[in-house]
Amino acid sequence: MGLQKPDAKTRLLLMLWASGEDSIPKGKLLQKVKRSAEKSGDFDPIFEDLVEQKAIATEKAGQSFRVRLGDRGLNILQDGLNDASFSFPGSIVSSRLANALLQWHRQAATTAVPKTTEKAILSYDAFKTAALEVYDRLNKEYHLDHLVPIYQIRRSLGDRVSRSQFDDWMLEMQAEDILQLQGGSLPANQSNPESLADSITTELSGLRCYAKRL
Repeated sequence: MGLQKPDAKTRLLLMLWASGEDSIPKGKLLQKVKRSAEKSGDFDPIFEDLVEQKAIATEKAGQSFRVRLGDRGLNILQDGLNDASFSFPGSIVSSRLANALLQWHRQAATTAVPKTTEKAILSYDAFKTAALEVYDRLNKEYHLDHLVPIYQIRRSLGDRVSRSQFDDWMLEMQAEDILQLQGGSLPANQSNPESLADSITTELSGLRCYAKRL
C-alpha cells in the first residue's frame, strides 16, 4: 500500500510536536515518522504542502534543514487526529507514535490548541488584493518566472474564501485581464490528485494549473 497522505501528514506533525524542540533536523524527523515500506522522498509533497499552509517552517542549517512547527500546524494536527477516518497504517503501532499520541491527549485534556484567526475575504476587491499579494510572494520566493500554480494560491488563502468563490473570482480576474489562467502539467513532485483538485477546471477550458499576471 502506498503512502496515505492525510494520515502521513498527521503522523509527521504529531512527531514534530512530540519532539518538544523548537526545531528538529528534517532527517531526524523522517527517521521517527517513516515506516519500513516508506521512503524519505515520499514525504516531499507533504513538506511542501505544510510549508505553503504555514503549518511548518524550514530553515537551512549547514548541509541539512531544520523543521519548526507553527500555530497553524497545531490546528492541522488537531483536525487530523479528530478526523474519524484517521488511523495508523499496518497492524503494529510504534511506541514512538503511541507515546506521542498519549502525550497529545494528556495535554489536550488541560489546554486548548489556540485557533489562528484570519480575516475572511468577503468581496471581490478584497480577494483581488489578497490573491495578488500571494501571487507576488510565491513568485518571488520560489522563482516561478510568473507561472504560479493555482493550487498554491488557493492553499495560501486557505479558509478565508470558499472553494467556489475562489474559482469564480479567479475567473473574474482573468476576464478583467489581471491574470491569465493557463493549462500545462504540474512538476512530477507536485502532480497529485489533491493538487489537481485545488487547481481550476471549467467546462470550456478544462484544467487550468497556472496563473500568470498580465
